[in-house]
Amino acid sequence: MIPLLHDFTGTTVLVVGGGRVGARKARRFTREARVVVVVSPDFADDADFGGAERVRAALDPDDVDDWLDRVDPALVVAATNDGELNAAIEHAAADRNVLVNRTDTHGDRDPGSVVVPATVRDDPVVVSISTGGASPALSKHLRETLEDDIGGAGAMAELTGLIREELQARETPPERRRTVVRDVVRSPDVWTALRTGNPNLRQIAREVVADRALDEL
Repeated sequence: MIPLLHDFTGTTVLVVGGGRVGARKARRFTREARVVVVVSPDFADDADFGGAERVRAALDPDDVDDWLDRVDPALVVAATNDGELNAAIEHAAADRNVLVNRTDTHGDRDPGSVVVPATVRDDPVVVSISTGGASPALSKHLRETLEDDIGGAGAMAELTGLIREELQARETPPERRRTVVRDVVRSPDVWTALRTGNPNLRQIAREVVADRALDEL
């Protein structure tokens, strides 16, 4: 599988299954998707569904097509404890060229099937970790390990994005632009300034470039 990032803004994600797994998937997508519908005859009392719309309904395999027609989702998550129902959801989604995440399947997957990775965010930076569904526990461990390591990465992305734009506006040669941005990204002093909120951040960024190529900024 090749990892990709997908923008779900303005789309609908259909989650079938009201247990803890379904709740976890719903929380993930409510941060971006327009609506997440969780369909289940029962919902885990202690689970957080992230504000997703919940529909109490007992689905069987014959009901799946109707729900897909009704919701028109960009992604379907099959998160029930019924393998036959999950298989029906997977097949119906494939027939409609809709992305599907089946939570009871590990290892090799059919085309159109997706794995929802563990994610570390410091917007606009997103780091995704996946074991292909083989070991969610390992994905969680790696995510927790990385959370502190990327602190300040979002601010670094914004800073270097502004630097690139300003250098482009001044028609700085591409190779020089890449060198300048690389030097800033690799500077411990700049990272420290970002993480501590140092108001002299831009001046520190200038100083890390050996030939003062940022003086013009």
